[in-house]
Amino acid sequence: MIFETDLKGAQDELAALLAGARSAVAFTGAGISTECGIPDFRSPGGLWTRNKPIPFDAFLASRAARNEAWRRRFAMEEAFGGARPGRGHMALAKLLARGRLAGVITQNIDGLHQASGIPDDALVELHGNSTYATCLDCGVRYSLEWVRERFEARGGIAPDCEACDGPVKSATISFGQAMPEREMARADAMTRAADLFIVVGSSLVVFPAAGFPLLAKRGGARLVIVNREPTDFDEIADLVVRHEIGDVLAPFAVDG
Repeated sequence: MIFETDLKGAQDELAALLAGARSAVAFTGAGISTECGIPDFRSPGGLWTRNKPIPFDAFLASRAARNEAWRRRFAMEEAFGGARPGRGHMALAKLLARGRLAGVITQNIDGLHQASGIPDDALVELHGNSTYATCLDCGVRYSLEWVRERFEARGGIAPDCEACDGPVKSATISFGQAMPEREMARADAMTRAADLFIVVGSSLVVFPAAGFPLLAKRGGARLVIVNREPTDFDEIADLVVRHEIGDVLAPFAVDG
């Protein structure tokens, strides 16, 4: 393991690894979005310290839970809806456009990777996306505006699907909800093909998503971890960088 404490040294090490890789994959977590004004989930002041997550079975079973879930979602929209991609997002988009990255696997639900220019066919969203909603029964997709209009018109009552009366939920994966099979399969294939796996801003404690860096390492890939705090996988990484993510990746966002 190389634990790089010098910022320029870390950037040079990462650049060298990218230059030598045939198939580099980035794996991102909440830390890449904190400089965009979106707090992470676990740290003091994070989203989970203020609101205990609503489990999937409770969402299905209780109208009150669905009402509360949508109240929280719209509160988040007011607080973080204006967020724009940060330096880390833009750097990964540039690396992908230059052919230096094969794809991005993300635990994030904020839609900032798409906003940075990463196309859907190069992005795997393991935990879904909070920028739209779907019916859990028939799969009809709804805009947040559609949900909000009906939620507010009914005094804070969550709407049901117009097609089948099923529950409408933000297109995210909640605690207790099955992981999306197609996205898990895409992430698995992308990871197995990687010879360089770059973790950016993930605490690597949420499974099964956090298993992908381990899968990559066992498959022979070089493993890089860029995260402000230590992770349980630091000991097996080839390069560990604990500087601010935007600072580390900023040079890779520059054209040229």
